[in-house]
Amino acid sequence: MDAKARKKILSTPVVPIDVRSLHGMGDLLEAFQRTSIQARNLGRCFQVWKNMLTDPKRPTILLGLSGPLIAAGLRSVIREMIELGLVDVVVSTGAVLYQDLYQSLGYRHYMGSPNADDAKLRAFAIDRIYDTYVDEIKFEETDRAIGRITEEFPARPASSREFLQFLGERFPAKDSILATCARKGVPVFSPALIDSSIGIGLTLHYGRNRGKPRFILDAVRDNYELVQILVHSPRTAVIYVGGGTPKNWINDGIVMANYHYEREGEGHFYALQVTTDVPHWGGLSGSTLDEAMSWGKVSTKATKAMAFVEASVALPLLVGALYDRRADWQKRRRPVFTWKGDECTRN
Repeated sequence: MDAKARKKILSTPVVPIDVRSLHGMGDLLEAFQRTSIQARNLGRCFQVWKNMLTDPKRPTILLGLSGPLIAAGLRSVIREMIELGLVDVVVSTGAVLYQDLYQSLGYRHYMGSPNADDAKLRAFAIDRIYDTYVDEIKFEETDRAIGRITEEFPARPASSREFLQFLGERFPAKDSILATCARKGVPVFSPALIDSSIGIGLTLHYGRNRGKPRFILDAVRDNYELVQILVHSPRTAVIYVGGGTPKNWINDGIVMANYHYEREGEGHFYALQVTTDVPHWGGLSGSTLDEAMSWGKVSTKATKAMAFVEASVALPLLVGALYDRRADWQKRRRPVFTWKGDECTRN
């Protein structure tokens, strides 16, 4: 037995959390880094996010959102991430953004039960998202509001970024994710926008304008605009809440930028993910950030962390801890993207 090697392996003890010594979420997440299991992983995610924010090269931080985040009560947490400058670009499922718009119109999510009688809920026009209820009648009103407001958009092809900025400007609720992004100049993309109730609103718009000039969602332009952001970002960082299409699309963007648009550099230099999916089924949502290295999506030199924790628990802890430690990063200057058609510059 190599006693020296054995001693080295056993050199770092787990430090029990002393709850009496904690004075905020920053202390808690730092204490997590000296524990084990998913607490340690979440503590590592916190440190990776801090590294992104304090890197003097100002990496562009891209946020991927999926899952029932608004139903879970995370709308204000996500909005604060944008307001505070914790992220620079948002890529989301359409469902997250739709439910942001639903609340912008004054409608709410309600506490329910996962054991509810769903046939009874159907009779009352109430939709269930696990233990949360939404008003189907108000959903239908939101669909129609999106369809009506789209009549004001120029009759031309456009990216989801352009259309979502338009929606953020037309529904300027104080607590809205989309409205905050529009006000702050943060690009928002939804590469599968029609796979949501926003798509229902757009279908209503299509039905009223068949055979006439109308708004057309140009999904391939989304790809090109994302590449523009990445090409003008010497270093990139990613935060994935959940997985799904946003994670895959952002990762594919770096492949396009590096291999087809002559971007110099490697994959994402920082990466973190919180998810409840697992790697061994082979799906992308649970695939590890190490696996992404083999595709060139994450740099082989990347600082990265992955926690298998549900977002309604993980995200408030991470954002609360970052706010608690804001003195470390609040002087960071957010990248500013200036758009001319489908091309942009960054400063």
